Amino acid sequence: MEILEIFHSYDLSLQHYAAIFFAAFVLGFSKSGVKGIGIIIILILAFVFGEKASTGILLPMLICADVLAVAYYNRHTQWDFIKKLIPSMIIGILVAVWVGDTISDVFFKRVMAFIILISILIMLYFEKRKDVYIPKNKWFSNTTGFLAGFFTMIGNLAGPISNVYFLAMRLPKNQFIGTAAWLFFIVNLFKLPFHFFVWKTVTKESLVLNTTLLPVLIIGFFIGTKVVKQISNINYRRFIVFVTMVGGLIMLFR
Repeated sequence: MEILEIFHSYDLSLQHYAAIFFAAFVLGFSKSGVKGIGIIIILILAFVFGEKASTGILLPMLICADVLAVAYYNRHTQWDFIKKLIPSMIIGILVAVWVGDTISDVFFKRVMAFIILISILIMLYFEKRKDVYIPKNKWFSNTTGFLAGFFTMIGNLAGPISNVYFLAMRLPKNQFIGTAAWLFFIVNLFKLPFHFFVWKTVTKESLVLNTTLLPVLIIGFFIGTKVVKQISNINYRRFIVFVTMVGGLIMLFR
């Protein structure tokens, strides 16, 4: 009875439930390695629950999906890249916790869209170079890590930025997915206490809602793994560039 009361407290229509179940499926699909489509999930949940509240709804589902991705792609993880990004990502998260309440939704979306589109231009530049250039200087990893940490805390939107970094590092498909899986599993666990105790966006009610979405998320993940196996490394890189660019444009003109 208490669970039913929790669902009623959200006052959601059947269309809203259909939308969030679809978002859970897309999340599982995305975490299987079909990167760049996470913007769809964020837009759906923000529409249903509001910008900030949606981050608390999404975070526990992200962690569950991260567990699946870590278990499936663990052997491909490149820990050197994670060690480079984690310190600056943590700093970015802490800054976001501090200033998060002072940033308007409109300003956040415009800045994020601008960064995504600039990132795409950088990514296309690397792709067009005849020589295989891999940026190894610390400013690149530290800047990327800080921005990814900041935007993952504000709106779970680190994906486009991390995509640019891993593509610039020329990681093959499975290494890309396995490294990103561990990176975001660690980072999302670090974010969880702030959503519980500081922003209070993760609640008993939101966790109950999350549990009902898990089966759909798991189905999406395993369907996604079948799709990823059919994509070559070169087509995978092109797909990531394309969907990241589309996501940035959606945010800019939304």
